[in-house]
Amino acid sequence: MFVDQVTVTLKAGRGGDGCVSFRREARVPKGGPDGGHGGNGGSILLVADENVSSLAYFRFYPIIKAKNGAPGEGGNRYGKRGPDVCLGVPVGTVIKDADGGAVLADLAAHGKTFVAATGGRGGRGNASYATSTHQAPRESQPGRPGEEKQLFLELKLIADVGLVGFPNAGKSTLISRISAARPLIADYPFTTLAPNLGVVDIGEYRSFVVADIPGLIEGAHKGQGLGIRFLRHIERTKLLVHIVDISPYSGRDPVEDFRTLMKELEAFSPEVAARPQILAANKVDLLGGDTSRLVRLRRMASRKKIPLFAISALKEEGLKPLVEAVARTLDRLAEEHGSGTPPAKGSEGQA
Repeated sequence: MFVDQVTVTLKAGRGGDGCVSFRREARVPKGGPDGGHGGNGGSILLVADENVSSLAYFRFYPIIKAKNGAPGEGGNRYGKRGPDVCLGVPVGTVIKDADGGAVLADLAAHGKTFVAATGGRGGRGNASYATSTHQAPRESQPGRPGEEKQLFLELKLIADVGLVGFPNAGKSTLISRISAARPLIADYPFTTLAPNLGVVDIGEYRSFVVADIPGLIEGAHKGQGLGIRFLRHIERTKLLVHIVDISPYSGRDPVEDFRTLMKELEAFSPEVAARPQILAANKVDLLGGDTSRLVRLRRMASRKKIPLFAISALKEEGLKPLVEAVARTLDRLAEEHGSGTPPAKGSEGQA
């Protein structure tokens, strides 16, 4: 089950109480206070793990508690520290305060760690209160409570390229042909109900990651269809590839489809809508001898200075030039940002 938003309650462990104890041993003429400190309570940490794909765990366990620290003991023995709780979250998880919505951390890299709730400190034992004028202290300190927080976790997938388009435009078919991702593909709208990631191998140990976003329709920003909630997964992308159904059997106008997609993207985020774009006119194998729809779309793309590629994802026609253009664009964007490195690295297969 793909879950990309959850609210969780985290309760760190309480610190152990300090101990009141006096040394009493045979053949030891002088005793004294020897109560040890309590152990610190366990903390709760969130760790970005590339092997975790969703936040589903927290849907079933919305309240997480760490263990308390053990109390101190006589003989200046400190209490045992409560073990920390390390919770794996997907790479790209944004951690926010559930009350104010302020961003506390962005775990955008594997292994990045955020201490979400700190365990309470252990209390002082009476041995630490002993002075030259107060040689038999009977006071100790109780352990302090651990932090208790309610956090909102939001997953934003890490991808270089975002595929956007109407339902049944061929996004899932395309990602299945250019990567090892195997999303569900069927001939009805909204087959894709959750984003899919695929790694595209472009040779020479270079690759980029593509995200297939569930289909948009007009009015998505008002909640129509699946709405725009999944568009957060293209907020990190560097490039958008619009998949437009060019076939005469779709019942839609490809130029109007593109304009509608742009309106929905702008309603979601003007910054995302301003990203570099490539237009892929899909299902050209169904055009027959009438290419007027493709000509109109090409003219519109030319006016907007958007590269257009005529493809058939199902027949695997025109995919190589499209992938090469995406790779070149990502390289150019990397150079413009001063990295000079390939846009992404990895091996073949589904991310």
